[in-house]
Amino acid sequence: MTARRRDPIFWFAAIVLAALVLASVLGQLVPALSDGESTVGGRFEPPSLAHPLGTDGLGRSLLARLLEGIGTTFLMSVIAVLLTSMLAIALGIVAAYRGGWVREVVLRLGDVLYAFPAILLALLIAAAYGPGGPAAIASIVLVTLPLMTRMVGAAAAQVMRRDFVTSARISGVRAPAIMVRHLLTNVSGTVIVQATYALSVAILVEGGLSFLGYGVQLPASSLGLLVSEGNVYLLTAPWILLVSGGTMVLAILSVNLLGDALRDRLEPRTAVDIS
Repeated sequence: MTARRRDPIFWFAAIVLAALVLASVLGQLVPALSDGESTVGGRFEPPSLAHPLGTDGLGRSLLARLLEGIGTTFLMSVIAVLLTSMLAIALGIVAAYRGGWVREVVLRLGDVLYAFPAILLALLIAAAYGPGGPAAIASIVLVTLPLMTRMVGAAAAQVMRRDFVTSARISGVRAPAIMVRHLLTNVSGTVIVQATYALSVAILVEGGLSFLGYGVQLPASSLGLLVSEGNVYLLTAPWILLVSGGTMVLAILSVNLLGDALRDRLEPRTAVDIS
């Protein structure tokens, strides 16, 4: 606990993320920010007391849209990472426990997905499924699943070599019980660390898809969609791109810093690869 209190990077990342989440929640609860009628002003107004972050092309408060965008991006990213974590836990633990051809199939399928550049794979999925939130979530899952599965499998394979697992197998403990009681509980740290990294990738993928028109669609808002709008109106209203892009960079940086801090605490040793 003392070491954690002295870690400024951990607390910086945690405070920034908490502030972003709190801001998005307040944006939905405060009528002055969530009510579209009360946030309409002139087109492309610069930041002022009435509109602290200025307005967009339709006269809507950029602050209101930014808070909505943060909430949308974070919600989609968290849902996708939760799905990825559940799939990675199941695949990684089964691959480590069964070994043999089961492990090879899981790893080789992961290699096939990992061979595609992340944004290209996301674009292929979104183009086949159609633009929108579900396509973005599915894209994030398939982009983040291979690495997390491999890391969870590697950690589970290391646990499989421990004496208490061997004793449990010799004693006749059933496979599901070993997977849950011994493997899952001992790879939870790896899952948490990889989930933080997957969250940063999820924010980036959502931003890329929305920027290219395959993610969140108007009239909804997300960080990627705001960056796309800011790019179009860069010379007219540069504050749109600066605010939305800066917020996305800050969110990704904070998640990565938090992941590094958690890794130092939860994964003091490097896991052995199971390939």
